[in-house]
Amino acid sequence: GGEPMARHTSWHAGGPAELWFEPQSAAELAAFLGELPERVPVTFVGLGSNLLVRDGGIRGVVVSLHGTLNALERVDALHVRAEAGVPCARIARQCVKWELGPAEFFAGIPGTFGGALAMNAGAWGGETWRHVRELEVIDRRGVRAHRSAREYRVGYRSVTPPVAGEWFLAATLEFEPKPGAELDDIRVLLEKRRDTQPIGEWSCGSVFVNPPGDHAARLIEASGLKGFGIGDASVSTRHANFIINHGAARAAEIEAVIEHVRTTVERLQGVRLHTEVRIVGEPA
Repeated sequence: GGEPMARHTSWHAGGPAELWFEPQSAAELAAFLGELPERVPVTFVGLGSNLLVRDGGIRGVVVSLHGTLNALERVDALHVRAEAGVPCARIARQCVKWELGPAEFFAGIPGTFGGALAMNAGAWGGETWRHVRELEVIDRRGVRAHRSAREYRVGYRSVTPPVAGEWFLAATLEFEPKPGAELDDIRVLLEKRRDTQPIGEWSCGSVFVNPPGDHAARLIEASGLKGFGIGDASVSTRHANFIINHGAARAAEIEAVIEHVRTTVERLQGVRLHTEVRIVGEPA
């Protein structure tokens, strides 16, 4: 039983969620969490673009925010409020229409805003948390709170909350006026990306975080790993920091490719790569 997570991740792999919950509002989510027994684990997912779910699936409840918490509104001249289920690409397009920026970089983040908040996602030199001012969070008991961005420790692809066990519901972003902003600007950036990344194939985007002063893709390519595969999973020949599911890869095969890349790069280049992708769930 359960909801197949392969339907909800961009890698199209992974076992079932024991329980699948799509709240229609933050209030419904709060009530649900408030009544859920303490022992039941909870996992939040957005677009599943940065997620590897193991073949045994996810115990407990998976809360899906995509398509539900999806309000995006202009608060005042320079501030925008976005809920966690809003796709980042929509923030980029809407800010261009509002003539606010720099927000085009959000078009290069393939997930939801909640996922971008959790990992300080970025693209093309832009970073999510540079613009975050206020946050709305919820904890395991369903209690909601407001926090200031200053309460978080933020680094490259990393966010440390003041309190463990809270999830993002929404945040207020600050931008600057950008008169004459064009949707064409986004199109140009996306076309550039299409030339260098395996768009259209099943992947999770970048698998590894770039180490300081270097690129994961360069290290992987220099280790002779482009095209290396196990089963139906292989390192992209187009961009070495992408791992492709060619159609029937199991999560275990994808994870085995990740581990082989990590150990080979460490052996040959002396650098230990860390994953950007979140790996969750139980092995089969």
